[in-house]
Amino acid sequence: MDELVRKPFRNLSLSSRLARYGLFLLTIYIAAALFMFCLSAMEMLPDGSSSLNNPIYSPPSLGHWCGTDRLGRDVCIRTLEGSGVALQVVFLAVILSVLIGVPLGMVSGYLGGLPDKFLVLTMETLYTVPVLLLSVVMAFLLGRGIPNAAVALCVVYIPQYFRVVRNQTLQVKAELFVEAARSLGASPEWIIRKYLLRNVITSIPVLLTMNAADAVLVLGGLGFLGLGLPESVPEWGSDLNMALSAVPTGVWWTALYPGLAMFGLVFGLSLLGEGLELWTVGRDIKAK
Repeated sequence: MDELVRKPFRNLSLSSRLARYGLFLLTIYIAAALFMFCLSAMEMLPDGSSSLNNPIYSPPSLGHWCGTDRLGRDVCIRTLEGSGVALQVVFLAVILSVLIGVPLGMVSGYLGGLPDKFLVLTMETLYTVPVLLLSVVMAFLLGRGIPNAAVALCVVYIPQYFRVVRNQTLQVKAELFVEAARSLGASPEWIIRKYLLRNVITSIPVLLTMNAADAVLVLGGLGFLGLGLPESVPEWGSDLNMALSAVPTGVWWTALYPGLAMFGLVFGLSLLGEGLELWTVGRDIKAK
C-alpha cells in the first residue's frame, strides 16, 4: 500500500527533473537564437552564408571557433543561426498542427456520422504514410522556404493530434455532465468549448514536445535531401550533406558542430516531453 502511495510522488519528482533539464537545454537554444538575431539586426555579425574571403576547410581557431566549410563560411555562425531557423520552422509547424488537428478531432468525435467517417479515413490514410516520406512529398510539392517547410511538417503531425483528441472526445462525450448539458438544450458549439476542450487539451503539451523533437530530425532530413530551406538560409541538415565529402579527408568540424546542435535540441525537447508525460501519469495515479 505504501508503495502505491509513494509511486506517484517518485513519478512527479523524476518528471520535474527531466522537464527542468529539457527546459534548460531549450532555453539555451532560444537564447542563442535571440542573441544571433539581435547581433544580425545591429549588423554586428557577419553573414553566415557569406565566405568573406575566408580560407576553405580552415580548422577551428581563434578566428573561426568551429572552422570553415568548403565555401569558406564560418561553421560556428551558421550553426548558431541554424538554431533560430530550426526553432522557427518547428514551432510554427507544431502550432499549426495543434490549431488544425485539435478542432477537427473534437468536431469529428462529437458529431460522428458521415463527417466523422470521412475525417477518420483521411487522417488514417495520412497516418499510415511514413513521416519522412510524407514530408518529402509535401516539401517537393510546396517548394523550398521557411513557410513551406513548416506547412510540410504541419501536414505530417495533424493526424496525430486528430486521433488523440477524437478518442478523448468520444470518452468525454459519454460522461453524464455532457448528457445533462445536451438535455438542457446546450448547442454543440457550447458543449465543445465549455466541456470538451478543457478535458482533451491536457495531453496536447506532451504530444507537442514529442512532435517538436521529431520535427527537428525531419527538418534535418529534408535539408539533407536538399528539399528543406533555400541554400541562403543556414540549416543543419544541408550543412551535414555538404560535410559528407569532407569527413573522409579528415575535415571533421563541418559535420560535428551541426550534428551536435541538432542532437542537443532533440535531446532537450525529448527530456521535456518525457518529463511532462511522467508528470501526467503520476498525477492520474495520485488522483485515483
